[in-house]
Amino acid sequence: MRKLLLRLVLAVTVLALVGGCATAGKDAVDQGSEFTFVSPGGQTRIFYPPAERKPLASLGGDSLLEEGEQIGIKDFPNQVVVLNLWGSWCGPCRSEADDLQAVQDKLGPQGVQVLGIDVRDSRSAARDFHRDRGLTYPSIFDASGRSLLALRNYPRSAVPSTIVLDRQHRVAAIFLTEMLESELLPEVQKIASEQAARG
Repeated sequence: MRKLLLRLVLAVTVLALVGGCATAGKDAVDQGSEFTFVSPGGQTRIFYPPAERKPLASLGGDSLLEEGEQIGIKDFPNQVVVLNLWGSWCGPCRSEADDLQAVQDKLGPQGVQVLGIDVRDSRSAARDFHRDRGLTYPSIFDASGRSLLALRNYPRSAVPSTIVLDRQHRVAAIFLTEMLESELLPEVQKIASEQAARG
């Protein structure tokens, strides 16, 4: 009886895996649909090959620094956009801000734009954070989480996290963790070079 039960569990597991692979393959081929985040099963760094990338729905919202103005990925056509979810209340966000600024400084001339998304924050605290760290890249002020709706199924609690969009604004990489310049810079360079070469 025990062996029969073990075989039954094994058969169900195999069917589930095969079914999951088939679904993933179908999604990867369906280039017409927009990006939907799928739980990575414990992975904190996820990469999407060009053939499997899907576009992000237009993401934008209120500018953190320019009250009354809107800002979003559409403002950076044909640029690699590095989206970073952050909050002034988040310890790791404080330490990675300089790393993101370094990526902006070094890769901005190559058509790379860092765009922050400030979440669950007050505008005054977020502005102080931005000013005190000398950040020059813009941020969306998204205290309500409305802008994040474009990131379908994306975990709102994943702060800090970074999403790299290629020049067609398709999701190329996701980092569900704090990133250092030494880790992020080569990945963004790779995406920028690849898209420039494909042109």
